[in-house]
Amino acid sequence: MTSMASPTAKPSDTGSHNTTAIFKELGFRINDHDLYQQTISSVLTAAAMLELPHHLQLILAQPKNEIMVHFPVKMDDGEFRLFKGYRVQHNNILGPYKGGMRYHPTVALDDIKSLSVLMTMKCSLMRLPLGGAKGGVQVDPRKLSPGELMRLTRRFTSALGSNIGPDHDIPAPDMGTNAQIMAWMADTYINFGDASRRWLGMSVVTGKPLEFGGCLGRDKATGQGLVFVLEELLPELNIPLKDMTFSLVGYGNVGSWTAKLLGVRGSRLKAVMDHTGAIRCDSGIDPVALAQHVEKTGGVAGYAKADAIDTETFYRTQVDVFIPAALEQMIDLPQAQLLQCRVLAEAANAPTTPPAERYLLEKGVAVLPAILCNSGGVTVSYFEWKQNRQAETWDAETVDTHLKKHMYAAAQRVKLAVHRYGCDMRTAAYCAALENIGKVYRIRGIFP
Repeated sequence: MTSMASPTAKPSDTGSHNTTAIFKELGFRINDHDLYQQTISSVLTAAAMLELPHHLQLILAQPKNEIMVHFPVKMDDGEFRLFKGYRVQHNNILGPYKGGMRYHPTVALDDIKSLSVLMTMKCSLMRLPLGGAKGGVQVDPRKLSPGELMRLTRRFTSALGSNIGPDHDIPAPDMGTNAQIMAWMADTYINFGDASRRWLGMSVVTGKPLEFGGCLGRDKATGQGLVFVLEELLPELNIPLKDMTFSLVGYGNVGSWTAKLLGVRGSRLKAVMDHTGAIRCDSGIDPVALAQHVEKTGGVAGYAKADAIDTETFYRTQVDVFIPAALEQMIDLPQAQLLQCRVLAEAANAPTTPPAERYLLEKGVAVLPAILCNSGGVTVSYFEWKQNRQAETWDAETVDTHLKKHMYAAAQRVKLAVHRYGCDMRTAAYCAALENIGKVYRIRGIFP
């Protein structure tokens, strides 16, 4: 029987041949460095192991809908700027589309497509009655005033129109967006929506402020979910959370909450890197104090109670668990070759490239995949959507109890899939998700 942590388990050659054949059938220009093709390759490898029908593999290899909008926004100086926005809806066989809205200068169609696929897989792995979507605007929100940000959000929401809705597609916060932006989106939708169903309008998005239908625990949900996964999986790797050492790439919402919640459990943060620099303190960095510093200054650089270090030193810092919690594809082969860790836990979406993952697995590092590790956000978003529709409000303890149950169950599904298929954990997570999707397609069939 294959251990959960088995580093040598690899996807079969059949999976790679199958992926290439499907890419050619769909007319893809094959590019090993394309994030979307990397993501779909992993999904199709698992699909081949499960022997899913060919037509279903074709369906999953492309999103159902790719929406692109261009819209003008009046800036504070009176001039107008044209912005490009996206909403990609990958699959809704399990329920309404669900996924975040990202404001970032690098937002592009293929990246949004990749993230929509991951959302489909996450929702299925977590057994949520939701499908996968993702969206965003190509913009640096830090360069906009609050008024410009509000006008951009309202104009983007109106441009999307009926492509989003409480029963159809439910956005949420992502990189560069927050509860305030979700409130503007919901308010815009309500004002344009059907008056007879206006009371349902707030459930068009999740991640809203508490005063406007938000859910307790949503701000920490992704970090909390990751911590629950580590609680469930690390004992099998002989790594207790108490006195566990870890480092982080990214100290935004996910990274900071992960650090604070692990700190409460006795783990020690040794090093952090973000867009402003890298810091290290072997005796431990106070996660709360660092979060306060980042809130004031915008980054970890200049934190007085840790030493500034260069990028190579950061990656070479020896820790039990390395946690990338920033952008996609940040850990490529050069970074992987520097890492001195026993576990890599993906808090970000698709942060590890295939060459980096192959190297780490061969080295004996356990790679815990993003569709498991960072599913806490969409799970608590589902709780918020459910509360809005049922006119309920859950207390924080109820939210955490339900989240823990979902995360533990999903981790168990992945462990069972590792044993059943003798594969790495990423492929196992996709297998566990695709088993569920495959069953629903068999029951529902293909219309007409």
